[in-house]
Amino acid sequence: MTLQTFPTHDELSQRAAEHMAALLTQKPDALLCVASGDTPIETYRRFVKLAQAGQVDVSRCQFVGLDEWVGFGPDDLGSCSYYIFRDLFRPLGLRPDQMHVFDAKADDLLDECAKIDAVIDRHGGLDLLLVGMGMNGHIALNEPGTPFTNGCHVSELAESTITVGQKYFDKPTELSRGITLGLRHLTQARDVLLMVSGAKKAPVLRDALTGPVTEQMPASIVQTVPQAQVWVDAGAASLLS
Repeated sequence: MTLQTFPTHDELSQRAAEHMAALLTQKPDALLCVASGDTPIETYRRFVKLAQAGQVDVSRCQFVGLDEWVGFGPDDLGSCSYYIFRDLFRPLGLRPDQMHVFDAKADDLLDECAKIDAVIDRHGGLDLLLVGMGMNGHIALNEPGTPFTNGCHVSELAESTITVGQKYFDKPTELSRGITLGLRHLTQARDVLLMVSGAKKAPVLRDALTGPVTEQMPASIVQTVPQAQVWVDAGAASLLS
């Protein structure tokens, strides 16, 4: 694991966008997994600008969506895939065969897990996994207590995740389960970029990076992953020595 601190969220976002672009310059047919949430939105907007300016070719790459609320899909305001499609997939003009997201409305969610696992396996793993970190230390919807060895799976959401998740919806919304990549995918990805932004995440980041590696703190797994890069802004890094 390596740690890099940036003065502002904007500078963090610009470097992350350039990092995505550099990967595709080196490997145009790369498989990238991308998170939703507040932290990466500006990264995606800046990456789209690079693509629209002709500085990166996205015609051969493929994307995997990191996770989704069970019962929601790309057309539902507040869903994870809604924001990824809005901020990244649609502005890039991706073809359907370039986008792989969970159908969290499917009758057979385990089959959906198997489908995404198969996409990743066919490519020999992810070339880039771009993730954030939740207020309880979760990565994707791998809540505290989730085995580090899990692949794609259905998760029971922690109360804190349900509470924080309300901000993405325009009215109170019942959330109870998620469908998500597992932390096994993180350990096996060729490049991992964990982005953390804002002073409110500082205590959790400190515990994740300096405390014990434990499944009760999912983000602590990055301590064991040599290819993991933890990129944070000054607010998030404020409690790190």
